[in-house]
Amino acid sequence: MIIDVHGHYTTAPKALEAWRNRQIAGIKDPSAMPKVSELKITDDELRESIETNQLAKMNERGSDLTIFSPRASFMAHHIGDFNVSSTWASICNELCYRVSTLFPDHFIGAAMLPQSPGVDPKTCVPELERCIREYGFVGINLNPDPSGGHWTSPPLSDRSWYPIYEKMVEYDIPAMVHVSTSCNDCFHTTGAHYLNADTTAFMQCLTSDLFKDFPTLKFLIPHGGGAVPYHWGRFRGLAQEMKKPLLTELLLNNIYFDTCVYHQPGIDLLTKVIPARNILFASEMIGAVRGIDPETGFYYDDTKRYIEASTILSAEAKAAVYEGNARRVFPRLDAALKAKGK
Repeated sequence: MIIDVHGHYTTAPKALEAWRNRQIAGIKDPSAMPKVSELKITDDELRESIETNQLAKMNERGSDLTIFSPRASFMAHHIGDFNVSSTWASICNELCYRVSTLFPDHFIGAAMLPQSPGVDPKTCVPELERCIREYGFVGINLNPDPSGGHWTSPPLSDRSWYPIYEKMVEYDIPAMVHVSTSCNDCFHTTGAHYLNADTTAFMQCLTSDLFKDFPTLKFLIPHGGGAVPYHWGRFRGLAQEMKKPLLTELLLNNIYFDTCVYHQPGIDLLTKVIPARNILFASEMIGAVRGIDPETGFYYDDTKRYIEASTILSAEAKAAVYEGNARRVFPRLDAALKAKGK
């Protein structure tokens, strides 16, 4: 199988965005706050939004299954309070669940958490548990910066995050460390904030003893790890100066990277620097970069082409990147596939 571990519902019916706009308006004017029951999206609308978009591209490009979560830029945890985020997360997660029931062979869910700036992360645990227990989701997305580009939360190593980590260990699920929209004009959302956050999360783990407290905790850092592979020597050198173990011992039993890197030289660098066992196939298709690369004539986010063209990865390594690593890092995904005889 070819498993894409990084998919977002970026093509949800317009009714979702319209309801969200009303919810945002209702923050200032409570009388305008919509009820959840006022959001009406039919199964046919969901099917059309998937069949003409993600599923069509999966069939065209040759991938089989996508781990599907709410649109990252729409999480916008900085908007409103915990109640706003909680309602919004519940709605978005339910839509992803409905997609997974309509297309059970092609999509399986990962949860958005109802994070909110300044609010104890343990408030996210009920939604996490609901999505795992009731929806059969196989992972979560964890935003290290709910403030939207101002970084007001403590680092991921802070004990305030531990209730989430405890549940991750209990349910044996990984977290994709993924920020949302930047409301800081200094940081473009997808071109700077996302990549900054990937790099920052890695460094927060490097400078802490988090994985001593949680030796089985698993983080998936998206977008190829931001600056991490390119500056691997810098990170190795910093760890050495801090008298830390080698990065392979310190971090690579717990941290993984995806292949949302949109040109061949980038993928080649990723696969040359990071061990193949720590790389999971992903495309984030219909996401941050949707155009066609004039140098190749193919979509930038058609990342399978880069893996296929790799002269660094062996056939065995490619199989691990495509499927084996995803099954290992997402044990609940593996169990769900085995239950279907796959």
